[in-house]
Amino acid sequence: MHCIGVIPARYHSSRFPGKPLADIAGSPMIQWVYERASDAKSLEQVIVATDHEEIRSAVETFGGEAVMTSPDHSSGTDRVAEVIRPIETDLVVNIQGDEPLIDPGAIDAAVAPLTHHPDRNMGTLACPMPSVEMIRDTNVVKVVFDRDQRALYFSRSPIPFVRHHADDDRLQKVYWQHIGLYVYRRDFLLKFTSYPPTRLEQLESLEQLRALEYGHTIHVEKSDYRSIAVDTPADLKQIQNQLAHMGKE
Repeated sequence: MHCIGVIPARYHSSRFPGKPLADIAGSPMIQWVYERASDAKSLEQVIVATDHEEIRSAVETFGGEAVMTSPDHSSGTDRVAEVIRPIETDLVVNIQGDEPLIDPGAIDAAVAPLTHHPDRNMGTLACPMPSVEMIRDTNVVKVVFDRDQRALYFSRSPIPFVRHHADDDRLQKVYWQHIGLYVYRRDFLLKFTSYPPTRLEQLESLEQLRALEYGHTIHVEKSDYRSIAVDTPADLKQIQNQLAHMGKE
């Protein structure tokens, strides 16, 4: 199957303006994401979808491909859909532009199930919960899925509810953390972004619930990969420290 990766990169972030251009070991963050995504075996092409000329210029300077999109999109998914609309492909991967250490193997792991399950229009990843504290953290999205790894629900609340007491080790085995990497069939992505937002999506502020509310199947692939997102300048410092420890800086 033909598969394209798209990295939405918005310039104006309330917590970190210009985030895609933030310097990491001498290169802009968007370059780190682009180059690591390009190492994924499943992707034949990687495109940055941006709303800002400086980001487009930075991408082209390091030899990447960028497409200018509308500044009015309410989500990265809408930005990805605009880029992919004139392109013929089978699958599209929405790659977060603020994860400079993204694992190319995680992208491949998310793509593979959609090549084997024609009934699934969308795919994502989940990893075991790394700590009990994160189970109660509303910034950490939890997912429950059935025995065939089809998503049942995503929530910021601890799901499932454990009625009887369990120790910390057992609790961590119950919960799965959702990883925000998405794979779509192209035609489904265009349909998905045409749907009006749904009630549960708005209550939880989780866009993927829209697909479930409209009756579509999301495959959840189990993974050991844990994403490290840069949401604030403090997160950026953490990444820089980690790279220095690894001898990359």
